[in-house]
This record gives sequence, C-alpha cells and structure tokens, in this order.
Amino acid sequence: MAKFMTFRVWVLIIALALSVLAIKPSFESGIMIKSVAQNSTAFESGLRPGQTIISIDGKEITTLDDYSTALGKFPTEEKTKLIITTKEQEHVLFLNESPEITVDSIPPTRIKFGLDIDGGARALVKPEEEISPSEIDDLIAVTSERLNVYGLTEVVIRPVRDLSGNNYMLVEIAGATPSELEELIAKQGKFEARIGNETVFVGGQKDISSVCRNDASCSGIESCFEVEGGQACRFMFVIHLSEEAAKKQAEVTSTLGVNVTEQGRYLDEKLNLYLDDNLVDSLFISEDLKGRATTQIRIQGTGTGATRQEALENAESEMQKLQTLLITGSLPYKVEIVKLDTISPILGGRFVYSILIAGLAAIGVVALIVFVRYRKIKSSLALLLTSFSEVLIILGIASLIKWNLDLPSIAGILAVIGTGVDQQIVILDESQKKELSVKERLKRALFIVVSAYFTSLVSLLPLYWAGAGLLKGFAVTTIIGITSAVLITRPAFADIVKKIEG
Repeated sequence: MAKFMTFRVWVLIIALALSVLAIKPSFESGIMIKSVAQNSTAFESGLRPGQTIISIDGKEITTLDDYSTALGKFPTEEKTKLIITTKEQEHVLFLNESPEITVDSIPPTRIKFGLDIDGGARALVKPEEEISPSEIDDLIAVTSERLNVYGLTEVVIRPVRDLSGNNYMLVEIAGATPSELEELIAKQGKFEARIGNETVFVGGQKDISSVCRNDASCSGIESCFEVEGGQACRFMFVIHLSEEAAKKQAEVTSTLGVNVTEQGRYLDEKLNLYLDDNLVDSLFISEDLKGRATTQIRIQGTGTGATRQEALENAESEMQKLQTLLITGSLPYKVEIVKLDTISPILGGRFVYSILIAGLAAIGVVALIVFVRYRKIKSSLALLLTSFSEVLIILGIASLIKWNLDLPSIAGILAVIGTGVDQQIVILDESQKKELSVKERLKRALFIVVSAYFTSLVSLLPLYWAGAGLLKGFAVTTIIGITSAVLITRPAFADIVKKIEG
C-alpha cells in the first residue's frame, strides 16, 4: 500500500477528508422546526424556524412518530398546557389544538437539496421594463424583505440572465403552492393613502415608522357580521407615520370642511386606501384631526367568506398582507411571472433514488468491463475508487458553498462520472502502449485529459445563463466536477496506474 502513496495521492486523500468535514454527517437527535405560523400561540411563545425540539411534556422526541404521538391528545375542548422543550429553552403553550408549526427530521448532512427534491414552488419573474443588474438587485432586496416579513422560510431568491441579456428574478419557496407564490410576488404591492386627489402617505419605511403586529391591544379582528352570501369580519391595526407624512396629512386636512352625521362629526373627505391603484377601503376622518399632524393612524379592512371561520381566516390573511406591504413598501418595478412551476417532493425523491442506483450500477459495470479488458483487478478498483472520490468531492464543495442540489445538478454529477470514466480509460489505454516509457505515456494521457477539460469548460459556460439560469445547477456541478478531477483525481489515478505498471 505504501508504494502508492505519492504526493498526488496524498492530495486526493486530503481532499476527501475535507469533503467529509464539509458534508458533516449529523448524529443529532430530535426534530427540526421548519416553519411557524405568524400570529399563532406558538410564535408568541418564542418558537422559531430552525430550532430543534428535543422533548414535549417531558417525553423525549427523536422521530416524527414521537412528535405525532405526543400531540395525539389534541384537539381538546378546553385549552391544555403543552410544554415544548428545544435546545435553547422551554416553551409553555396553552392550546386546544395542535400548535401551528411544521416539523421535519434533522437533515443527516449539510447537503442541501433544491425544490425538485424537497418540493415547493418556483417562479421566474421578469420586470415589465428593462432594468440593469443593479436594479434587479433592488427588486430582489424588496421581494426578499416582503417574503421574510410575511413569515415564509426556506426562500431562495437570485438574479438570473438569459443568453439575450434579459434580467430575471428566480424565486423558490419550499412547501408553497404556485397560487400562494403568485399571490405574493405577482403584484407590485403599491400602497397609497389618499385624501381626495392628494397622496398623504405610501407604504414603506419612508412614510411608515412602525406597524402594530402580534399585539392584541393595537391589532386584531374587531367584529364579525352577516353580509349577503355569507359572513364578514373587520380587522384593525395601528400604524405610526413619520413626521413628514404627518405634516403632509395636516396640510391636506386643514382645508377640508366638516360634515355632521348620526355617527358623529367627520371631515367631508375620507382617507381612501389604494392597493395597486384599486380602492381597498375608505375611512372617516374625525373632525379633531383637521389640520393636526398626528402620527398615529388606525387602519381598517374586512375579510369575507361563506362561514364565520372562513371570514376570520380571510380577514387575518388580508390584514397580514396589508401590514407587510406597509412595512416593506411596493416593489420598485412592475413584474410579470414568465414561468410558474410546482415540484412534487415524492417524484423528486424517487428520481434521485433511481439515478443513484443507475449511477452505481454504471460504475460497477464499467469496472467489470475494465477488468475483463485489462485483466487487472488493481486497475479496476482504482477506477472505482476514483469515480466515488469525484462524487464525494463534488458533494463536499456543494455543501461548503451551500449550493442547492436540484435535478439538473444531479444530472451534472452523472455527466462528471461519465466523462471521468472515459478519461480514466484513456489513461489506462495509454499506459498499455510499450513504445514509450510509462512516465511519457501517462504524460501524453494527462495532456489529452487537460485538453478535454478546457473543451468541456468552454461548452459549459453558456449553460450557466441558458434558460434564464434554470440550467445553472447542471453547469455548476459539472464545472466543479471536471475541475476537481483534472486538478486532483486524474493526476492521482495516473500515479496509481504508474505504480501498478511499474
């Protein structure tokens, strides 16, 4: 064994060790919280995505079945005490139904998978007008803030560009449906509050200093009542304006007259709330606010449904959306969804399993053919070891740079295995020729390998932008694979073959 330990082989061993550390297999017990519903008891108690649940009511939680069993007592007629212990602290909740959280097993490694495998929704978004790369970054920043404020987790937003130079925004949300994703990002979300034809304030931090959320004293459902065709519920929350917005409102209201009604004395113009230029609600302005630079405004709206429960849920959803838009402001540009996809995690998992089996079988068959062709068990084992090493190094680098492995990425890994086997056979073939020394033969083989590398690299670079970035995963993993191969695994394989032949 010692005779094979050349400098290049040591480099391969070190690369493999570092790859294992980057992947970092996990042996932690417990389950991980993936998402927590906003405005829920669980959220208010301090539970957050990313935390690890280790026990519930004193019972150890190591699997999803343990979690389901621990919550088997719900629903209950009266609120029941529930103690959820995470690695950080203990959380005490009083509920009559299961907490509004989603959980999953702790990932066994740092390898991250894309929506093709984990499931979710993906949207390719294009601004209606041509914008520069820096402007697409602004669009991504506002969209990211909007989605984060809305309470969504596992959101990936990145800029992409096609071969024609058009800029797009690719949004991926794990666990979401296409309709939910479309509702969140398809609209610009331009919020305006007008009195008559004058805009007094707009959504965003410039005019809105704070928005009341998750506080029953200044935010919540006020009342529910019957309407034609079902039920309606009215929500309310308080916002605080900046000093400039308050002065603007004072200037506009100072010229208004007063109307006397049965409900009280109000100014003769209402505060009209517009979302994407559509009237959302009209609020009466009390007489005592005339010409007054008040910074506190009470925002109201309604949600409707066939039943009271449906109306309540819609009202809470509408209130949350309005609060989010007031906090983040509108998108800087109008956008359109060019492509909207939903990914099934079941199909993704089956696909990965199938191609994993196919890849292992292919490597095994090739090793068998090499053994039959050259009648050398050491060369066959070296080919197998090198192929597995390349896959491990690709996974290690992907974990290190936190690259999400989607189906195109996995296809790239398979392509690397295929080209790797081809090049190793070239090295073996060259090593069998007797007209030159082993050293010269292997130098010639490595020259062929390096030439093939640059040819592949040039052909892969356009794929990085092709299809508005949807093939980026294939390009990235293939480039990582062939680069690590030409720098690490091919030279090591050549040294091993040299020792075998020597």
